[in-house]
Amino acid sequence: MNTTVVRKDSPPDRATPSLPADRTNRPAARGIRRMTGRLGLYAVLVVLAAVILLPFVWMVISSVKADRDVFTVPIQWIPTSYHWDNFIHIWTDIPLATYLGNSLILSVVITFLQVLTGSFAAYGFAKVRFPGRDVLFMGYIATIAVPWQAYMVPQYIIMQHLGLVNSRWSLILLQAFGAFGVFLMRQFYLTIPDELSEAARLDGLSEYGIWARIILPLSKPALASLALLTFVNTWNDYMGPFIYLTDNNLWTVQIGLRSFIGQYNAQYAMIMAGSVLSVLPILAIFLFGQRYFVRGIAASGMKG
Repeated sequence: MNTTVVRKDSPPDRATPSLPADRTNRPAARGIRRMTGRLGLYAVLVVLAAVILLPFVWMVISSVKADRDVFTVPIQWIPTSYHWDNFIHIWTDIPLATYLGNSLILSVVITFLQVLTGSFAAYGFAKVRFPGRDVLFMGYIATIAVPWQAYMVPQYIIMQHLGLVNSRWSLILLQAFGAFGVFLMRQFYLTIPDELSEAARLDGLSEYGIWARIILPLSKPALASLALLTFVNTWNDYMGPFIYLTDNNLWTVQIGLRSFIGQYNAQYAMIMAGSVLSVLPILAIFLFGQRYFVRGIAASGMKG
């Protein structure tokens, strides 16, 4: 019988362990990957920004072209001749100053009323407790999902019976209240501690006083966001003025630019020049209030 003698002093057979990887280069590699990711993200954002700005650039370039060169194929990004006089003739060919003034009046008045009514209604839905508050709020917000075309005709009939057709009051009254503004302001008010309102009530301040003296001063970002969105929406509105305003002296700039579209031809270069001029007020307002706009949108989505 054969026996195998195992020596106790001999170690078992094992694979020779490999040397550990050099860990000194890991932070540098991680930093390179992070930098590469940021550069890739910035490149994607630059491409998206260029795509978004491309129509605006084309509109600006087309505003100094001749009519026959606006829709050339391929697109002439560098015009063969510059017609800067388009920005001069547009003031004389149509009453552009009147149209811009009408747009400004409607936008300012409607924006003020929507901010006023939206913030006041949102305060009631966010800080005042009453039976059926949440159900009423959900029902009111649900009207956002109803398309305007569904109640466009009944609205016109009501305005016609009130004798407000062909008047600015028709647009002002119809757009003075907005469910979106109430929703936006309520979401922001929910981020304000209820202890402030309770302390003010204990001091004897009325609900109107709490809203005006405590809540509104804390709501500047949300108010600026709502004002900017309402102003832009009202300024760019086409169907509302087209339906309710028939007098040329009441037309807005969006309706007035149709004056360059005839039965058989259209002055596209003049339309582009007018479009550039109509964008400038919106651009100035956005650049002025973009800080409050971003803060208001971000804060309004923090709490639901």
